[in-house]
Amino acid sequence: MLERAGVPAVSICTDAFVVPARAMADVYGAPDFEFVTIPHPIASLGPAEIEAHVRPVISEVVRILVGG
Repeated sequence: MLERAGVPAVSICTDAFVVPARAMADVYGAPDFEFVTIPHPIASLGPAEIEAHVRPVISEVVRILVGG
């Protein structure tokens, strides 16, 4: 929805939610929508542990944001 409004955005979800994320993209008419996944679960992690999960995908987030 943000991208349709002209605002670059990246969705990040855990690998447990890839199937629902892909289904939502299809429902919203964006079957090629790119999103980034990190390992599941994260609910019980602290900030440093979440950062450790996100750090490896930062370049992918930037690539999606700049359209590369």
